[in-house]
Amino acid sequence: MPLAAVTEACQALVGELSVVHTAYPGHARTLAVEAARDGADAILAVGGDGTVSEVADGLVAAAEPANGRPALLCVPAGTGNSFYKEIWQDRPWLESLTTALATRRPRIRNVDMARVLETRDTVLLGACSGLVAEALETAAGLTHLTGRARYQEAVAATLRGFAPHPARVIVDGEVIHDGGVVLANVGGGRYRGGGFLLLPHSVLDDGLLDVCVVTDGLDLRELPGLTRDGRHLERPEVIYRRGRRIEIERTDGAPLTFERDGEVQRGRTRYTLDVLPAVLPVLSPPEPFVTV
Repeated sequence: MPLAAVTEACQALVGELSVVHTAYPGHARTLAVEAARDGADAILAVGGDGTVSEVADGLVAAAEPANGRPALLCVPAGTGNSFYKEIWQDRPWLESLTTALATRRPRIRNVDMARVLETRDTVLLGACSGLVAEALETAAGLTHLTGRARYQEAVAATLRGFAPHPARVIVDGEVIHDGGVVLANVGGGRYRGGGFLLLPHSVLDDGLLDVCVVTDGLDLRELPGLTRDGRHLERPEVIYRRGRRIEIERTDGAPLTFERDGEVQRGRTRYTLDVLPAVLPVLSPPEPFVTV
């Protein structure tokens, strides 16, 4: 959508508005830190999941002022828009904007995030080893596609040459799997790539991280269809747990392909994620969505 349309809608709903543009990767984080320290009441991120993740990281990085952090609201203008879907499902952006800003007492959810112990990076959307991380690398080359179709095609293309890896997954000190792994997804939100329901039971503000481990016993050709609606949890080859600390370690000594909030990382064999409970205020619908 045109930025002018978003700006016009906001001007009709708020008393004071500042519009700033990002100029380079990581700039949204810097701008969010500055806005928080300047006493902004809310920050509207217009972009995709990468932009939202940077803004969230900046808000958490800024020292919390006496009156609290600014609340985050996003307008979906990216590829997957998973975080927008998590909060607003498929509501049109203008409806969400009006719902969030037109009331004197908007609903604010204090959302959990996570921190990667080894790198100190924060995680908003989720982190994953294996298939999802490799599919994100594939998606970067599919420039002829946009939106959720890009991720869906990337997953299909990655599956054709994908090989599971040996890994150990630990939740709060307990080994829940030690063997072949297709992916281990930690989060965060229920959705990845805008349409894959990898963590169907995840709650954004319960103080816990969910982890879904798809082991190498599952036929990979079934996985995309199963994760459309969460049916993969019905399969014995899939392990699902919750905890405050999740550890993923590749056990053959090779680097683990790992991504957090869509940013792929290589070079380490182990990643540890600790929950950051209730650190991010998010403008949300008046009542939670009920999923069946």
